[in-house]
Amino acid sequence: MSAAQTKPTACLALADGTVFYGFGFGATGQTTAELCFNTAMTGYQEIMTDPSYAGQIVTFTFPHIGNTGTNPEDDETGDPVAAGMVVKWMPTQSSNWRAVDELSDWLAKRGRIAIGGIDTRRLTRAIRQQGAPHVALAHDPEGNFDVEALVAAAKGFAGLEGLDLAKEVTCAQSYTWDEMRWAWPDGYPRQQAPRHKVVAIDFGAKRNILRCLASAGCDVTVLPASATYDEIMAHNPEGVFLSNGPGDPAATGEYAVPMIQDLLNKTDLPIFGICLGHQMLALALGAKTIKMNHGHHGANHPVKEHDTGKVEITSMNHGFAVDAQTLPEGVEESHVSLFDGSNCGIRVSDRPIFSVQHHPEASPGPQDSFYLFERFAKSMDAA
Repeated sequence: MSAAQTKPTACLALADGTVFYGFGFGATGQTTAELCFNTAMTGYQEIMTDPSYAGQIVTFTFPHIGNTGTNPEDDETGDPVAAGMVVKWMPTQSSNWRAVDELSDWLAKRGRIAIGGIDTRRLTRAIRQQGAPHVALAHDPEGNFDVEALVAAAKGFAGLEGLDLAKEVTCAQSYTWDEMRWAWPDGYPRQQAPRHKVVAIDFGAKRNILRCLASAGCDVTVLPASATYDEIMAHNPEGVFLSNGPGDPAATGEYAVPMIQDLLNKTDLPIFGICLGHQMLALALGAKTIKMNHGHHGANHPVKEHDTGKVEITSMNHGFAVDAQTLPEGVEESHVSLFDGSNCGIRVSDRPIFSVQHHPEASPGPQDSFYLFERFAKSMDAA
């Protein structure tokens, strides 16, 4: 590090007054958000572009972030959605045959702030012990910071409870999707012979979820989060998918739950939900959701399926969870976290309706959970 780089150029201020100084990269400026940590060793680009991270700054516990660069194929949505990133070591020059851009340049072009040179172990311990804090992150190449103002900004952040972020990350209008999962050597093939018409409700859908649906034989039409029962049924679907997304499920549920309840009460359609879609389905069935202390964010989370006893290594990203104690009669817990016993899946006992909290499309196992997409397709075959 040169003498010119010894002065901190970035500052992370927590609402409790704790301040971390480091070195900024990516965009300059200031942002406020909830701070979480992610334990995944790979996939930083997919994490930053996952719409479920809206309103959050991500601390990466793995130190080697940025050394494989970035490329358009790995984006889960058009632009980064996470508000910023915190890393231990500054990104080195990328070294990967797929790299198109450096992480710092990629973030700068998309207006996302990052800070390196942070003791991420200390920060992660604080998050685990105190819960996900509200923070302000600033990057100034001159190193001039008004710390009191940053702490005040962190204190002023409203938080994610009661916040409907799905409406901010959902698609503006409907579209169709036929791109399938990546395959060597040609990349993403197209679905040529779909078997089932599926409507996917976009609460912040990741592209790879849509690819997995297409790979399972689905002709996918994506509708905005605000889609009504009549708008869904106008497409004559054989199944309905409820996507992942950010924010408080109870807030999004104000308009989404009545739509899902109409589907439950007026049709026999198979329904499959992931992440926020799982929480939306649970709310529609009569259960409740709760805010977690620091959430689950990582690619090494063991989840047990009750029926088979099978343990899957899963990818997770959620700060809210379904309270299994509130599941009504006729709704069963299908999956559970082996880390803390929290709910990771539900199903309706006598209908093809199910959902999971984890991300089966994210390849952490790497294929432990792909069977869920096949299960959804088979439920449409049977119907």
